[in-house]
Parts: sequence; structure tokens; C-alpha cells
Amino acid sequence: MAHTCHEKRVLHRGEICVVDRLTTLAFDADDTLWHNETFFQLTQERFVELLSPHNDAEDLQARLLETEKRNIGRYGFGVKGFTLSMIETALEVTNGQVPGAVIQEILANGRDLLAHPVELLPGVKETLTEVSEQHRLTLVTKGDLLHQEEKLAASGLGDLFSDVHIVSQKEPATYRRIFETPDRVMMVGNSMKSDILPVLEVGGWATFVPFHIEWELERADTPNNHPRFRQISTIRELPDLLRGSA
Repeated sequence: MAHTCHEKRVLHRGEICVVDRLTTLAFDADDTLWHNETFFQLTQERFVELLSPHNDAEDLQARLLETEKRNIGRYGFGVKGFTLSMIETALEVTNGQVPGAVIQEILANGRDLLAHPVELLPGVKETLTEVSEQHRLTLVTKGDLLHQEEKLAASGLGDLFSDVHIVSQKEPATYRRIFETPDRVMMVGNSMKSDILPVLEVGGWATFVPFHIEWELERADTPNNHPRFRQISTIRELPDLLRGSA
């Protein structure tokens, strides 16, 4: 998707050019700034191995996903809720007969997820440093409050953000509360469902940066023809997009 801004108020499909409008860039954290889903997938694979004597892999994955869907409203997003959902699924598929050693290992794997070092995605720090010269940066992320605070502190990115919002849900009401002037904000994230569609709904701009692993609960249709929607391949392309040359 190419857009070039030749002067200050160039119109694209009825909208003012991005660089003429934006004052704030909002970023998702997990799988936009640092790796996250990769480690959840590895933990899920270990869960399937542990329960393989009781069920096949496909059914175990499906039942775990259904348990996560059922529990999100109770536990929210993050490692702790995921760990509880694994334990609940283990109890269900074994009719309550899951060995204590299996429960212990599930808990240990959950603790390992919480303690995993933060690994920034390529180009993140350089890109955020560059775009912060012209824009105010804010972080908007879902998940466990303490864990997300710890990951941000470990990332080395904290000083780049003017404010941080760790929320239980990313829905239109969330963004209306956070963004005073949505039409001057661009949200950058890897989740179509959480980072893109609700921001467009409240009048903001949204840039999708796909991650190679997509959690099924975050899937949604791409708003390809929306005038305030953009998509880039990697976060390194963001400065060019903001300059109007991408």
C-alpha cells in the first residue's frame, strides 16, 4: 500500500495525509515490540505432550482453546490465566484423575513463562527511538499488570513512552477512554481484533504489523479498504510510512 504526501494537506480517499494529522503513536507490546506468542506455543506443545496418554494432540489443543475462551472473562489475558486454563483442561480430559506430577509440571512451565527474558523484535528500539523525535509515544497492552510492568522494565524501552496503559480488554470503550483525540493517534500492533478494528471504530488510525504466529482468539477480517488502515511488513517500515513514502 503506497501513499506519498507531496505537500502539507494532501488527501487520500477523503482523509488528510497521515503525517499531517498524527501527534501520538500508540503501540501494542506482546508480539509487536517483543516475542510472546512463541513462548506460549512452546508451553502449549509441552502441555500436549504431558496429556498425550489421555487424548490426541488436536483434541487437546481444541479443548484448551475452549477453556481459554471460557476463562478470559474470569482470569483475563496473560500467563496466569493460561496456566489455570491448562490445569482445568488437564482435569477435564482425565476426569479428575490427572497425576499430581503433571499438575506440578504445568505450574512449573507457567512460572518459566513468567520468568522468560524479554526478547525485542528486530528493529524495535531503533524504530521507536526515531519516531519518538516527532511523536508522543504511548503503550497500550493487555495482560497481567505485574508481568507486563516487569516486561516493560526489562525491555529497556520504558523511557521512550510518555504513558503506559495495561488494560484487561482492548475494545472501543478502552480506546475512547485513553485517546482524547483519536483522529490524531495511530495504533501500531499485531492483532487485527484488538489493535486495529476498535481503534478504527473510534476514529483513530491503525497500522497492522503481522507476527508470524497468530493466536486464534485474536483473528479478525482485514479492513483493506478502510481509509485509516495501513499495513507494513515489519516495524522498521514505520518511519517511512509516517513520512508518507510507504
